[in-house]
Amino acid sequence: MTRGETIQTKCHYKGNNDDFIIFIDDVDTYNKWKTDKTIPMAHFMSSFRIFQTNKHGAQGQLDAAPKNILSTEFGTEDEDEVIKKILHGGTLQQSEMPARQGPKNDSMGSMNAK
Repeated sequence: MTRGETIQTKCHYKGNNDDFIIFIDDVDTYNKWKTDKTIPMAHFMSSFRIFQTNKHGAQGQLDAAPKNILSTEFGTEDEDEVIKKILHGGTLQQSEMPARQGPKNDSMGSMNAK
């Protein structure tokens, strides 16, 4: 892969009042977790943050979801329980992030000039 090029996977959950997003690092381990709950969620998620998109679907601006919104939507403020509900009821979406462009080392610019 080129520098910075990666595939980003998110789980989108359409709630009654808002849309919620969590990010998944390892889709294969996530798929195994769905049938084997002994696998820790930390094996396929690096960040246990829940984002809301303010009713803009999966592509909206991501804001951290406050506990009162989570409580209203999911009936609990426990973020681990909310994440589990999102993982069970959400849909996966993958997007490819482009490689970084531009100079790799600006300090070398004068050395390359002829």
